[in-house]
Amino acid sequence: MKQTAKRRERNVGIKRDIKSAVKTFLTKPTSEALSAAQSEIDTAVKKKLLKKNTAARRKSQLSKVAKEAGVKLATTKKAVAPAKAAKAAPAVAKPKAKATTPVAKKAPAKKAAPKKVAKK
Repeated sequence: MKQTAKRRERNVGIKRDIKSAVKTFLTKPTSEALSAAQSEIDTAVKKKLLKKNTAARRKSQLSKVAKEAGVKLATTKKAVAPAKAAKAAPAVAKPKAKATTPVAKKAPAKKAAPKKVAKK
């Protein structure tokens, strides 16, 4: 299969995913749909299908619609607090790092004295 055909198949699929995610968000604006649409746009940028500024513009438009609809992007929360996780996990002794020996540096080479030009 030619490279152009492979790339076209990939590009068509990514574009279809973007369009469906954006339509889903526009029909029913939710934080999950917004996140999915923005993720699809970011994927297209990563695959060099969209330019960075084009993606930023599209995401900005989606955010504007979300703001008008009163939707906020959900923030991710950690399942367990760090203090509780430290108590729950048993203490494991870490192996000591190997002692590194300092590397001897070479002395800088001496520059040759400039040649004197004989006067005529």
